[in-house]
Order: sequence, then C-alpha cells, then structure tokens
Amino acid sequence: MTAALVVALLFGLLAIGMPVALTLAFTGSLGLYLVGGLDAVNGVLSTAPLSTASSYELISVPLFILMAEFVIMSGVADNLFKAAATWVGRVPGGLGMATALAGAGFGAISGSSTASAATLSSTTMPAMLKQGYEPKLAGGVVAISGTLAMLIPPSIALVLYGIIADVSISALLIGGVIPGILVTGVIMGTVWVLVMIDPSSAPRGQAYTLRQKLAALRVVGPMVFLFMAVTGVIYTGVATPTEASGLGAFGAFLIALWERKVTRAAMAKALVHAAHASCMIIMIIVCAKVFGYFFTLTQSTQALVAWISALDVSRWVVLALILFGYLVLGCLMDQVAILILTVPIVLPVIKALGFDPVWFGVVVILMAEVGLVTPPVGLNVFVVARYAKRPLGEIFGGVWPHVFSHLLLVAVLVAFPQIILWLPSKMAP
Repeated sequence: MTAALVVALLFGLLAIGMPVALTLAFTGSLGLYLVGGLDAVNGVLSTAPLSTASSYELISVPLFILMAEFVIMSGVADNLFKAAATWVGRVPGGLGMATALAGAGFGAISGSSTASAATLSSTTMPAMLKQGYEPKLAGGVVAISGTLAMLIPPSIALVLYGIIADVSISALLIGGVIPGILVTGVIMGTVWVLVMIDPSSAPRGQAYTLRQKLAALRVVGPMVFLFMAVTGVIYTGVATPTEASGLGAFGAFLIALWERKVTRAAMAKALVHAAHASCMIIMIIVCAKVFGYFFTLTQSTQALVAWISALDVSRWVVLALILFGYLVLGCLMDQVAILILTVPIVLPVIKALGFDPVWFGVVVILMAEVGLVTPPVGLNVFVVARYAKRPLGEIFGGVWPHVFSHLLLVAVLVAFPQIILWLPSKMAP
C-alpha cells in the first residue's frame, strides 16, 4: 500500500509540472522515511548520489551529447540532405525520402533526437515547402525522421537503458543498427505510399546527372569517418562504448575544424549546451537511484514479478500490455524519464517471461520514438513547429501515418527478435 501511494504521488507531482529529478528525490525520500525511518533516508542520501554519479559508464553520456553539439556546429546535416536529395529527389516524394536519409545519417553521428529534429527543421523543411510539398506531409516526415537518432548508434537513449538495466551497452548500440535501417526504409516507404495516394502533395524534384550524384557523395565521408570512430570500434571490440564516446566527440570536433566552423562563440555555445543536457540527465539518474532504493526495500518489483508469473495468460499478452503502457506513457512524459522510471520495474518481469533484455531495450526505444511524435507531449513535434514556424496541429496531422507504420514494424521485431539480436551475436568478444 505504501508503494502504491508513493507512486501515485510521483505521477501526481509530474502531472502538475514538477521537475522529474526533484519529483524522484522527494517521493523516494518520503517512501524511504515511511518504510525505514530517518536512518534509511540518511543512509541512502549519503551514499547513492556519489556512487551513481561516479559510474564509469556514465561518462559516455556527456561525451555523446558533446559529440552531437560538435556535429551541429559543423553543419554536416545540411550537406547530408543535399547529397540525399541529389540521389532521390527526382522520384515521387524524393525530398521527403531524402529527409529520412539525412535523419538517419545525422542520427548515426549525433545520438540526440531533439538536435536532429531541430537541424532537419531548419534545413529540409524549407526546401520541401519551396518545392511545393504539402506542409502536413513535410512536417510529418521531418518530425519522425528526427527520432532516428534515438535508435541508430550512437544513441544516448540506448546508453541510458544499458546503464539503468545493467545490460551490455555495446550489444545495445550494435543491436540498433539493423532496426535503424529498417525504420529509415519504413519512413521512406510511408512517404511513397502517401504520394501515390495524393501525387499533388509532393511534386517531383530536379534531375541530376550521374557525375553530379557521384560528386555529392563526397559529403558522406565525414559521416562514415565518425560512424566508424564510434560504432565501428565498438563492433570490432577495439574500444568500449565509453572510450568510443571520447573518440566520437574528438572526431566530431575535427569535422567542425575541417569545415572551419570552430569559433570561440560556437565552442562556448556547444560546451554550455552539452553541460546543461548532461547535468539534467545525470541529475535524473541520481535521483532515480534514490527512488529505486525505496522500491527495493518494499520488494514491490519482486511482488509484481510473482503476481504476473501466476497469471494464466500467454507471455505475449503480458508483453503487449507492457508495450501498450509505453505507448501511453510516451504520449504524456519525457522519454528519459520513462526509461528511468519504468525499466527497473519492468525489466525483471521481461526476464522472468524469458525475453532477451537487449532485444527488449531496442523495442522500447522504438516505442519511445513513437512517443516523441504523439500528442499531447510529442517533443519532436514541438521542436519542428518551433523551428519551422508551422502550426502544431499541422505537424501532428502529418505524423499519424508514420505512427501506424512504426507500430507495424514493432510487431515485426517482436515476432522476429533475431532481426535485432543477429548483429550483436556477431560482435568481436
């Protein structure tokens, strides 16, 4: 009963807008006091913050965020879109497909979905509107393409899941490669279907010669270099994810230098943004640890596992309910908060049902992608609407076809888990 009351208070405080970190710290401390008294509160607060913040794996979070800031500084995303548009811009819905490719490319070298959405909004959206694309179609594909950074390594969301779940971060990052490619293909396929239904929504683009197409590929070089500096060294076993994050941040800085975009003002802006985002995430993780100790003392997770194990239903029914819960939470809460709040509770259930935690992590991140574009929160939609200066309702209307196609892909990944697990199984030991 104590656990239920504390959880209800937690969601109540989140609903009225209290910061996630403070909510977790307050409700966790209150729960510890109710269960173990003042000694329990003092014991946890004197040890948990330092032990959590000093985790070696946590170093990768600020470094991947810094890498994303340097990538934004370099302006590589603009070049990626132009290169993709040169190759596919002539086909029906070509600029929309180029946006998906640019989103995948940017995601492979940044790891931040909001940064990706903001960058695509200021580069690809004006190009599509100028060519005569329907604003709803253009806004929808930009918003959903920005979410690819959550799945394609280096993904900050996958790193956080690995830290929270105590699962191999290397396997998670490599496991996101094939699903990331599939999601990109699904976005492009959805655009093609929408244009087939209404050809006037996306006029054909300019045609280019083969020489121009080959010349455009030169801008892909920095992306390949950075992708190999991060994902390549993890897959081959040369470096750990933490070491790879340092290589990635340094590689992104070199690209910004090569593009001659490094100035004192730009450096200061990148460092300040990275520091703000890192402090927010680490603060949430530290406070979540306090809340986690309360759950451990009450043995709520063990009781939940025992209750679900006793249910006379298929494990697939339980999984479907869990994923539906993630879809609902994604409509209401920030994705980082969802991972930190739910993974410690849900993962023991998933393991008890016999599901692979690496596979589940990738599926959960894919569900979080959907949450980034669904109302009423839909963070990526707000980012696109702000940067593109378009109405929110218009962008939300454009993402619904992509939401349905994403859910179909989730069903495929659930039915065939080896799509996710095959590449991690081939990694160097």
